[in-house]
Amino acid sequence: MIMRKFLLLLVLCGLIKVSSWAQGAYAPYNRDYYHALERYEILKGEMNPIFHTGFKPFRRDKIANYLESYLIDSASGIFQGSKADQFNFYYLKNDNWEFAKSETEGSNRPFLGKLYRKPSDFFHYRDETFDIHINPVLYLSGGREQGEDAFRFRNSRGLELRGTIDRKIGFYTYLTTTQTIFPSWIRDYIEQNGAVPGEGFWKDYESEGYGYFSAMGHLSFNVSKNIEAQFGHDRNFVGEGYRSMILSDFSNPYVFFKLNTKIWKFNLTNLWSQMTADVIYNGRRPTDGRYPQKWFSHHRLGINIGKNLNIGVFESVMANQFDWNYLNPVIFYRWIEHQLGTPDKVMLGFDGKWNFTPGMQLYGQFALDEFVFSEFFGIDGKNSSRNKHAIQAGYKYINAFKVSNLDLQLEYNQARPYTYQEKFENQAYTNYRTPLTHPRGANFREAIAILRYQPIPRLTVNATGFYQLFGTDPSDEVNFGGDLLKNRLVTNTGLGLFGHEIGQGVENKVLMGTLNLSYMLKHNLFVDLSQSYRRRTAQNLNAPDVDNFTQLSLRMNIVRQEFNY
Repeated sequence: MIMRKFLLLLVLCGLIKVSSWAQGAYAPYNRDYYHALERYEILKGEMNPIFHTGFKPFRRDKIANYLESYLIDSASGIFQGSKADQFNFYYLKNDNWEFAKSETEGSNRPFLGKLYRKPSDFFHYRDETFDIHINPVLYLSGGREQGEDAFRFRNSRGLELRGTIDRKIGFYTYLTTTQTIFPSWIRDYIEQNGAVPGEGFWKDYESEGYGYFSAMGHLSFNVSKNIEAQFGHDRNFVGEGYRSMILSDFSNPYVFFKLNTKIWKFNLTNLWSQMTADVIYNGRRPTDGRYPQKWFSHHRLGINIGKNLNIGVFESVMANQFDWNYLNPVIFYRWIEHQLGTPDKVMLGFDGKWNFTPGMQLYGQFALDEFVFSEFFGIDGKNSSRNKHAIQAGYKYINAFKVSNLDLQLEYNQARPYTYQEKFENQAYTNYRTPLTHPRGANFREAIAILRYQPIPRLTVNATGFYQLFGTDPSDEVNFGGDLLKNRLVTNTGLGLFGHEIGQGVENKVLMGTLNLSYMLKHNLFVDLSQSYRRRTAQNLNAPDVDNFTQLSLRMNIVRQEFNY
């Protein structure tokens, strides 16, 4: 049923003449890749005029246009920057070479005459009507965790394919199969939630491992000069932070239809999607029955104010049944909810970024779930269970302390108890039993520090550390507001309406640091060496739970896996 509805949307857009402007697939969201791109904007201290960065991922033709029309020096005709910056610039340009206006790098020695004629493509073919790029996907990693007998590893193999048809329709397909044994704290997270983050359906592999098949794909095209459309099965990310309190890439992919309208300094993004509701489990294994579905609608209006400030306001709704009213791209969802008399979950808020000086950026988010004026602003009611909101505040410093290619990022996140939860079935802010925003769900505070350093062009050093304070439930019958899969009305805490504070329940504290070194052997072929230290203390633990994990990886055309939660 949902496919018919989304296809109807696609057909309606298709009735409008598809424009002749060149099209591109979207570049998969990758924090390392996107940071290399976005740091140029912060260095200049001005907004990117080609596309707004508040809604990710970005389209490849837009990336190429930004690199060539905005970053190349008009006087010299070349890109100005450090050796590492120049390497990143040409890496990004070569990765999107089919949309580059100027000549891009070719391989000195193509393999068998037809393969790797471009550094970024195992195989490509282009003519006036058809363009295709095919690449293998590989992730081989192995590591040891202190105190654990089993060898930790990941073995992923697959294929990535992208291209255009008639230079008007872009397409992308990604397929991999994986067998893995996670570090112990990720295994515990999976056991608690009944789902592998980012992967959805899984099967047991050996004694404590998991196996899963991943598939993503989308079509993209222009409806008009200023309206872009995308239909696919993938993830989306809202904001400028390491985390997102509005919509993140943590859960598994979902089917969606997206419209992006850019006029002058305004950018309106509409997202309609079908997600998987709380899957019923028999022990640890998924059932064979049809999983329940729910419907997510989101729109964000962003505006560039001056040359260095962007503000976005958003509204989203999670409903347990499809309703045509939410397909209206230019209406307030809250008004629709009131008119329908429905209990659908509506959230609203804003996000923004301010490049207040070249090399520095402030960013943040505010998501409001429930609001009672007297309790929100009143002294006695400030700890009401109905004050449900999430906050993010962050700072980025490019070329920190005048050290070339040393970037610092500081971020603070928090979500009050019961934020993102819902009292009606299948309306919580989750997808396939994992949060749509922060991995912790709600009832937490978090401080993050990230140092990225590129001492030589091919080597990137990433040091990430965070501290978390969060509350968990002592039993399944109690709800202190952190587990998004629990019913908002069933608490059994004995606290009543007031007295709810972040960290309530069983208080947990986590301190974690990860150091990762990535060396690019060839285009999109990396060797990673990482060391992680994690220490958790909790009221129900007699001694701290300490983990040390060392890992070596070889990956090709795939995002680096992180275990920072």
